[in-house]
Amino acid sequence: MGLRISGKRTLQTPAGRGTRPTPGRVRQALFNILRGQVKDCRWLDLCCGAGTVGAEALCHGAAFVAGIEIAAPACRLIQANWAKVAQPGQSFQVIQGDARKLLSRGLGLDPFDYVYFDPPHDAGLYASLLPLIPPLLKPGGTLIVEHRSGQKLPEQVGSLLRVDQRAYGQTALAFYRNLEEKP
Repeated sequence: MGLRISGKRTLQTPAGRGTRPTPGRVRQALFNILRGQVKDCRWLDLCCGAGTVGAEALCHGAAFVAGIEIAAPACRLIQANWAKVAQPGQSFQVIQGDARKLLSRGLGLDPFDYVYFDPPHDAGLYASLLPLIPPLLKPGGTLIVEHRSGQKLPEQVGSLLRVDQRAYGQTALAFYRNLEEKP
């Protein structure tokens, strides 16, 4: 099955149940909001599923994109898709594993400008993973949480304060900014 992203590129998506790519209009809205801010950034796609948001970040000029996904078949597909869209000078890393375990012991990667967090909505990961995310962000960095419209998320997560929230039908995006100042 193919999925269109920026520049009319087509990505393959994992077959089967459980993978729910971020809807196209939500991805488009997200990158319109971030217009001009993604170029040369470091981006983490946490619980990346089909990897479409990480692929979009690469298409919008991110210097480095990392993705964490638990399913091995999805990781192989994400690796191939990101290789297809990455340009010279861009790099990426797909990490297979349980996000709770990986974040609990530390990723060993430099901090990110953006973390996009889109767990399976019914997996109960919001409460356990949100507190582990602030150390992953650079000062002034942004966490973007995809969730169901109407789902309540905290106003603050550690040093991160919710600064915006947008709904797109049944899907919503919450934006948290790292309160620590940029150096």
